[in-house]
Amino acid sequence: MTLVCGIDEAGKGCIIGPLVMAGILTDDDGVEQLKKIKVKDSKLLTAEQREHLFGQILKIVKSYRIVMVQPAEIDAAVMSSNGMNLNWLEAHKAAEILNFLNPESAIIDCPSPNIAAYREYLMNLVSNKKMKAIVEHKADVNWLAVSAASILAKVTRDAEIEKLKAAVGHDFGSGYLSDPKTIAFFGKSFEVYPDIFRKSWTPYKDKVMAKLQKKLGDY
Repeated sequence: MTLVCGIDEAGKGCIIGPLVMAGILTDDDGVEQLKKIKVKDSKLLTAEQREHLFGQILKIVKSYRIVMVQPAEIDAAVMSSNGMNLNWLEAHKAAEILNFLNPESAIIDCPSPNIAAYREYLMNLVSNKKMKAIVEHKADVNWLAVSAASILAKVTRDAEIEKLKAAVGHDFGSGYLSDPKTIAFFGKSFEVYPDIFRKSWTPYKDKVMAKLQKKLGDY
């Protein structure tokens, strides 16, 4: 049976915490089992459903790989002068997963609006040039292998966020700036806990600039 890998991420757009990428390796029978336990895109599940499915998925798949990308690495990519950006960084992490799992075929949820360019960039990083690669938007909705990967990525990221909350002693919410708790914490603590923030994000740079301008205005 064909060994297929599904890859997805969680936490790409947040300002706090890591980006998490996950890949699972399974076969046709495994996909059927994923269907039986009602795996679907993590965004369509509750936190309780995701956590329940996490353990079941690990029992079904033949192998898996989870990669965490911390804010410092994201910032280095986004602010680099060598053409690297967040999408290309994701491609490098996806290639790391693919080279570890070494599937015959792979389905990758594409983070870039330019699917063809992303696929070409990714394939240049993959060791197995014979691997069949499907790269598309909404792969986490359309393919169960990718849905399973999305659950692993989301549950792992949520657990990391809870660890960060415990470390700083504040409930800052989800880490996304659409979250009122995150906005409030960001406004008060962006300089107090700099390591947990993505300092390359425009809102963070705007905060730093506004504070600098305020200091200059005091003179």
